[in-house]
Amino acid sequence: MLPRLTTWWTILRISLQERLVYRGDFALGTLMRFLPIVTQIFLWYAIFSNLGTGARITGYTYEELVVYLLLTMVARAFSSMPGLASTIAKQIRSGDIKKYLTQPVDLLGFLFLSRVSHKFAYYIVAIGPFALVFFLCRGYFTSLPDGPQAAAFVVSLLLSFLLGFFLEACIGMVGFWFLEVTSLLFVYMLFSFFLSGHMFPLDMLPQPWGTIVQYTPLQYLAFFPAQVFLGKIEGWALVRALVIEFAWVTFFIVLSRFLFSRGLKRYSGYGG
Repeated sequence: MLPRLTTWWTILRISLQERLVYRGDFALGTLMRFLPIVTQIFLWYAIFSNLGTGARITGYTYEELVVYLLLTMVARAFSSMPGLASTIAKQIRSGDIKKYLTQPVDLLGFLFLSRVSHKFAYYIVAIGPFALVFFLCRGYFTSLPDGPQAAAFVVSLLLSFLLGFFLEACIGMVGFWFLEVTSLLFVYMLFSFFLSGHMFPLDMLPQPWGTIVQYTPLQYLAFFPAQVFLGKIEGWALVRALVIEFAWVTFFIVLSRFLFSRGLKRYSGYGG
C-alpha cells in the first residue's frame, strides 16, 4: 500500500508542477468563459422587467437566476473533463496504452491523478477571476447557505468531479470496440451541455421532460450543486439526492473498470 501511495503522490506532484508551468492562460480563459453569462443576465433582466417587481419564474427570482448561472460555472469547472474520452480512445487506437500494461501504473489511476492536478492548477490560477466576477455580482447573493448547506454544496461539487471523470472515462473505453468515438463524444457533449442545467434550471422544463431529465446523472454535473447552494433542496430530500449522486458515481466507477477489463481481453498491441 505504501509504495502505491508513494507512486500516486509522485504522479500527482509532477502533474501539478507541469500544469502550473504552462497553463498561465487559465486566468484569462476563466474570465472569458464568464462573458456569455453577461448576455444571459441581460436577457433574464429584460424578461423579469416585463413581469414586474417581485416576479418569479418556476420559483426563481431574477437574483436567484443570476446566482444560478454563476454557480453552474463553478460546478462545470469541477465536472467538465475536456479531452479525457478522446485521449483514452486515441491511446487505444495508437497503441500507446501498452505502456500501462507493461509498467506498474494503472491507466485510470494515472488519468485520475492527472485530472486532480489539472483542477488544482486551474483553481490556483483562476481563483482571481472567479473572485472578481463574484465580487462584482455580490448584490445578487441575497442569502447565503448555512454551515450544513455549504458542506452539502462542497460534497456535491466533489461528487460531480468524480461523476464527470468516470462517465467520460467510460465513453473513452468504447474505443476498445470502435476505433473512432468522436461522434459518440459529440452527442454526449451536446446532451451534457443542455441536460446538466448549464443553460437554464432543469425544473423550468415542461412535464414530463423535467422529471425525466432529473432521473439522469447529467443533472449532477451542474444543476444539482446550484440547487443545493440556493437552498432549493433541503432536509431528507437533500440527503437522498446526495446518496443517489454517490450511487451514480459508484456505478460509473464499476462500469469503467468493467469496460477496461473486457476491452483488454480483445485488445491487440503490435510493434515495439
